This record gives sequence, structure tokens and C-alpha cells, in this order.
Amino acid sequence: MIRWLLAILGYSFFRFPGAIIGFILGSIFDNMNLGKTKSTRRTIFQQPRESVSPADFELNLLSLASLVIKADGTVSQNELDYVRQYFVQAYGKERANATFKVFNEVVKKREISAQKIGGLLRSRMRYESRLQMIHFLFSIAQADGTVSTPEVNEISRIAGYLGIQMRDFESIKAMFFKNPDSAYKILEIERTASVSEIKKAYREMVKKYHPDKLQGMDEMYKKGALEKFQKVQEAYEQLQKERGF
Repeated sequence: MIRWLLAILGYSFFRFPGAIIGFILGSIFDNMNLGKTKSTRRTIFQQPRESVSPADFELNLLSLASLVIKADGTVSQNELDYVRQYFVQAYGKERANATFKVFNEVVKKREISAQKIGGLLRSRMRYESRLQMIHFLFSIAQADGTVSTPEVNEISRIAGYLGIQMRDFESIKAMFFKNPDSAYKILEIERTASVSEIKKAYREMVKKYHPDKLQGMDEMYKKGALEKFQKVQEAYEQLQKERGF
């Protein structure tokens, strides 16, 4: 601490008056340095997680989409059309074409590493945005009318690299499969859950999946988040009818 150093130096030259003056001056310097440190910490630790450039995000999203499309060994035209339509609606035709051109000329010629992409996005994107990426990949898989087991496995692998919790992955997956337990899986609860547990789970899922969580993302991305949010609403309303509450 500078205050004590100056206090000692002041005492050695001017005894107690010097020590007091040195301590006061040192305290001023310490406070100035503390303010700078806090400012630096705010700069470092309060940076937004959404720090992936738009161009990089688009190419990475397209790369992950291509892995899902090829997962079952067949390239579905419906899935390709879904991805192209998404990019055109989200970014405009000119920008979408530019992204596809770069992808075809550069990225597509290399081996696409889901692990590298997942690691990059995991460190630079909010968890809510990564959840929405998984929903988008399932939407691609469903574009041809069915989500195959190889596609589910590929999306699960990508989810792991993105740091998605298994319960969240299963919740999103359940939005694309109709079965008696779908509503429970979407709300991340067991079939034996009580009414109070269902209500609590619903409140938690509303907070987690609310579209407002995706600040700074494009409107199409938010539209997908709204679809996911609506699935939570539908799951809760279904259980309300089944349980009569």
C-alpha cells in the first residue's frame, strides 16, 4: 500500500507530522489506483458474451447446419431450402448469397470441426443463444418431415461441444417428437411431478426461454426463440388439461 510507504518515509524525515502527511497523500494515490482497477475489472468482466462477429457467426451456423443435413447420409433438398430461406429472411438475399459463396469456396473445402466451432461459440455466446442454435438445428432436421436418429445424434454431439446441459437438450428435442411424455420433457420434469412442481417448472422455463434473452440477435433468430417459447406454453396448457388445474 502506497499510504504506508509514504507514511514511513514522512516519519523518517519529519517525524509524526511527516508520517501523517505521507499517509494522507498515500491514501489519495491508493484510491486513484483502486478506481482504475475497478474500471479495468468492469471492462474485462462486464463485456457482453455476444462477441462473435456477424460474418463469423453466419459461417459457423451454416457449417453446423451442413453437418446436420449430411448426418443421415442423404442431402435433403427440403433441408437445404430451409437453411437458404432462413438466411435470406434473416440477412437479405445479397448477404445470404455472399455467405453461401464464402462457405462453398473456403469453408466447405475443409473438414468442418464441430468441436472447434462449438468451443469458439461456447466461449463467446450466451447460453440462451446456444440453446436457440440447437432448436434451429432440429428445425433443419425436421424440414424433410422427420428427424432421423443420425440427425439427433449429430445435434447431440454439437450440443455437447456447445456446453448445452443434457436436460436442456432433451427439452428442446421433445419439442420435435410427439409422445405421451413430451410435455413433461419440455418442462424438464418427471411424469410423477406434482401440480406445484409443474407450475414451478413452467415459471423457470419461461424465464429461460423468453425471447428477450436473445438481445443483439437477428429477428429470425428471435422468431425461432418465440416458437420454442410457445412450445413451453403449449406443454404447460396440455398438462393443465390433463391434470385439471
